[in-house]
Amino acid sequence: MNPVLLPVIAAQALWVRARAEYLPPPAGAVTGSAGAEHRSPLRVAVVGESTAAGYGVETHDDGFPGAFARELAARTDSFVEWEAVGQYGATARRIRHRVVPELGDGLHVAVLLAGVNDVLARRSPTDWRDDLTAIVDDLCKRAERVAVTGIPPFSTFPSLPNTLARHLTRRAGVLDEVSRRICAERPHATWVRSDDIPVGPGFFARDGFHPAAPGYRRWAQAVADQLPL
Repeated sequence: MNPVLLPVIAAQALWVRARAEYLPPPAGAVTGSAGAEHRSPLRVAVVGESTAAGYGVETHDDGFPGAFARELAARTDSFVEWEAVGQYGATARRIRHRVVPELGDGLHVAVLLAGVNDVLARRSPTDWRDDLTAIVDDLCKRAERVAVTGIPPFSTFPSLPNTLARHLTRRAGVLDEVSRRICAERPHATWVRSDDIPVGPGFFARDGFHPAAPGYRRWAQAVADQLPL
């Protein structure tokens, strides 16, 4: 990185933090279902940071878990039961030790939404590797298939100035490469790139940082497109 840009990045980060709008968590149940109840359920869990916790929408059914369950139900003609376990501001370290242990066993699919807070906290690739390895190995014991989503592209976030967004995008790319390698070494894990998400009008919630319902729906569709079903 050009060291001349470091003061600019620091100033922009302080500006964003001062202006950030903190949305309330979603109301309602953290479990749900999709599809017709005509066969044994496909059990899905979505785990991770604030996106797994549903920030940006009013209910989890409008967020990633509900949208992803509907995608799976439509694509596999299955009855899908979903649960969401997430925590606002969680890094991979907290997800590893505090969030994942809340999950049950006997899952068919587990989706990990994580990495944004690790980038913002400037955690090292080594720390990310250690925590993500433990998370994926744990999830592989609980689920038949694990999907690790790529870190959402900061360059598309309306709340971020360009210089800061480019800096965070580069840092996210380093962590994404670690994620890709970890998943490549595990036959039941899939790394799902996030830069193919069709971001456009209506994607983001009013904070310009979390997805709104249409954004979560597009993200869930992109993950389902890349996940072996």
